Amino acid sequence: MPNLKLIFPRLAAIAAAAALTALSIPGTADARVARAGAYDGTWSVEFATTRGTCSSGYKVPFTVVGPRVTSAGGGRVSGSVSHAGGVAVQVSVGASHASGGGKLAGVSGAGSWSGIIQGDRCSGTWQASRT
Repeated sequence: MPNLKLIFPRLAAIAAAAALTALSIPGTADARVARAGAYDGTWSVEFATTRGTCSSGYKVPFTVVGPRVTSAGGGRVSGSVSHAGGVAVQVSVGASHASGGGKLAGVSGAGSWSGIIQGDRCSGTWQASRT
């Protein structure tokens, strides 16, 4: 079984950043659906904690297929990518959970996240690159 203490901070950042951005993207439901394949692939996401005592500097993969964001290596991940690249994600591993939002463009992305990781309330930023 993977070490959840190492995996969750990575997934948490993704989730946090994605959820916040998707909520702020105006438009119809159709405009929020990604073009098929526009952001498809495996993305490596690195998380930085800016508030709280959660670990920082973790990298974790997630997968994008069409408008869906899913886990590519541990934890429960659910999220979506809009046509314009806005991403919203929620992640949970055991009692830890986080959400986030941000934007993908081409082969990179960035955003913010927040959540409760192993009982600590934390937040921060994330940077992503398509691998």
